[in-house]
Amino acid sequence: MKKILPALLMGFVGLNASDRLLEIMRLYQKQGLEVVGQKLDSYLADKSFWAEELQNKDTDFGYYQNKQFLFVADKSKPSLEFYEIDNNMLKKINSSKALVGSKKGDKTLEGDLATPIGVYRITQKLERLDQYYGVLAFVTNYPNLYDTLKKRTGHGIWVHGMPLNGDRNELNTKGCIAIENPILSSYDKVLKGEKAFLITYEDKFFPSTKEELSMILSSLFQWKEAWARGDFERYMRFYNPNFTRYDGMKFNAFKEYKKRVFAKNEKKNIAFSSINVIPYPNSQNKRLFYVVFDQDYKAYQQNKLSYSSNSQKELYIEIENNQVSIIMEK
Repeated sequence: MKKILPALLMGFVGLNASDRLLEIMRLYQKQGLEVVGQKLDSYLADKSFWAEELQNKDTDFGYYQNKQFLFVADKSKPSLEFYEIDNNMLKKINSSKALVGSKKGDKTLEGDLATPIGVYRITQKLERLDQYYGVLAFVTNYPNLYDTLKKRTGHGIWVHGMPLNGDRNELNTKGCIAIENPILSSYDKVLKGEKAFLITYEDKFFPSTKEELSMILSSLFQWKEAWARGDFERYMRFYNPNFTRYDGMKFNAFKEYKKRVFAKNEKKNIAFSSINVIPYPNSQNKRLFYVVFDQDYKAYQQNKLSYSSNSQKELYIEIENNQVSIIMEK
């Protein structure tokens, strides 16, 4: 809750700011911190709170709770842009031409010469490679969860440089993204070892809207509230009938599994922080979003800790007919 308070306080700056603050103060005086936490949770589950929070933000590439760096690749040009995002304000650092795989559309198979479409994390930097890859390479997490559950194969999708010997006659890569070495080195100096995201698309990028992000963020906290309160039926309504868990478990099996877990009637403390919501390009032109955040989960039985975890949570969310639903989870 402490990590989310700055965003909440920003949300108080509006027509109802003084009323909200006064309500919080009175609740704290009369009923203590736990009830205040419940009230703050209700704000987070309110779409209007997020609409106000996002009002003056740059949200084309999503919502980022912490400072982030972002690569955006257009396969059709092809080009690579590099952004810094701080307090959800975009700063374009540079844009350059790039080389990508020759195959259009999704990457589906090992060796198909396609650059994948989607959202990926830059997980590490590699140096002292074969001179063909230039000064360095940024490694992506392809195949991500979405790719894996779609049974897509392949590996080693990098953002790398051009051959150091200057011998680059090919107009395409085998699926990686390649840019000029001086530009890549300048990005490395900006990143300074920090992680980054990569968005790849083809032909047209569909930016996220503030309406979509408000729906997703408020639904995220409504889902958390149903989970924490043990409201099984409401909790399951957030899942798409075509849902698949990271291990391949489908909706019906997942529902039965969760029913057994909820039947334990454990008291739960669940906290979300460092939330990122990123529009997920896809060849079906569905409104998909990659949602990743830190989750602190504690469950208690008879006032004794029965389970505890602190991990990164990944959700793939679809908006269809103005409804938010979870299609994949890890």
